[in-house]
Amino acid sequence: MMGLKMIGFGGYVPPLKVTNDDFAKIVETDDTWITTRTGIKTRHIANGELTWQMGAKAAKSALEDAGIAPESVDMVIACTVSGDTTTPSLACMVAKEVGIPGGIVFDLNAACAGFVYAVDVVQKYLAMGAVKTAMIVCSETLSRMVDYTDRATCVLFGDGAAAVIFQAQEDKLYASCLKSQPAGAYKIISKLSSTDCPFKTETPDWGDEAVNAAPDGKMQMAGNDVYKFAIAAMPEAVEEAARQAGIATEDLDLIIPHQANIRIVQTAIKRLKLPEDKFYVNIADYGNISSSCIPLALSQLHDQGRLHEGMKLCFVGFGAGLVYAATIVEL
Repeated sequence: MMGLKMIGFGGYVPPLKVTNDDFAKIVETDDTWITTRTGIKTRHIANGELTWQMGAKAAKSALEDAGIAPESVDMVIACTVSGDTTTPSLACMVAKEVGIPGGIVFDLNAACAGFVYAVDVVQKYLAMGAVKTAMIVCSETLSRMVDYTDRATCVLFGDGAAAVIFQAQEDKLYASCLKSQPAGAYKIISKLSSTDCPFKTETPDWGDEAVNAAPDGKMQMAGNDVYKFAIAAMPEAVEEAARQAGIATEDLDLIIPHQANIRIVQTAIKRLKLPEDKFYVNIADYGNISSSCIPLALSQLHDQGRLHEGMKLCFVGFGAGLVYAATIVEL
């Protein structure tokens, strides 16, 4: 089986740290309310930094960690739901900034499951021999999408970026489970702002009154529905990926979940009947940074010296779309 080798890791979070007490100054909430319901204590917020700039910093760190030149990278997949532009792609801007001269460069939008989806795309390209070295860079400025008058959602999200560089590795375990529930597409939505056009006379109809009424550019989320989806989707994806790999979930050394809500992770732990120490959780310090959550956790694990040859890692994410996915990688 053609597996994956992760040769470089990089992470970046902006220096501005916002605490739960800071949120209590702008909405009706407090530290106890936020902590008990989400597990979040602080999150980092971009203050003048652009999404592509944070992504480039993470990518540069990953290149330095790998000890390779930018010219060695044949593919860049960038994941974001909060880019600075609709075009050019985040991937192109990051590649330009770090000096990657060409190759396959594109964005992938699978929301909070973006990194997991991108890992599977990278594995396919590497296994085919189409590329030799691939980078995934995830960067999110969710603060530009958050409605800071909505106390139920504004406390959940932060900003940050992370990058991982991959090469192929023969005779190593790899498996994936990529799924979706498109019927829930409007459960999490952020509409682009309308632009003035002198020829238009009709107002767009989304076919959904709530979506029609939602403000442009602000994230809207049906929290209870998303919670119910997530607590079922996460264990399902992990179990299916393990089945595809021909192993039991108990054989996994470490599961790195998307950091959306501590209660979702805790429920998944119970349903999978696995010990808590098999899950890496950093939500208290960063909140939900969408596609950046899992690769930032990977970068931290690498820096802590906790990644060792032979370990079986599972990445599992879920998010808007609705999409969910899990991949298993043997180091």
